[in-house]
Amino acid sequence: MAPVPKDLQVLGNELAIAWSDGAESYLELTDLRRLCPCAECQGERDLLGRLMKPPERPLTAESYQVRGTGPVGGYALQIFWADGHADGLYTYQKLREWGENPPELPPLAAAFPLLPVR
Repeated sequence: MAPVPKDLQVLGNELAIAWSDGAESYLELTDLRRLCPCAECQGERDLLGRLMKPPERPLTAESYQVRGTGPVGGYALQIFWADGHADGLYTYQKLREWGENPPELPPLAAAFPLLPVR
């Protein structure tokens, strides 16, 4: 059986996850928001395979603050961001993968100087 979160907490600017197999993951909130898997953030493909994506929503400091989380079935986590966004379902498999191999993301734009850049 695939590991599932046993406990999770927001610690500073990270989401800390304790997994059922004893492993731990620490995921940057800025990365999680930028990797939001919902159709609004990542787009979705039409019947012909073309990527359809709405105009990008401007991100603010609240866009990277977590107001709450909730499990979705036995497979995903829903994150409720302070700016009202909550559409992305982060699968446990993907969260574990990102914890073990953090994704390479481009630096945050200089237009948003309030956030620390890794």
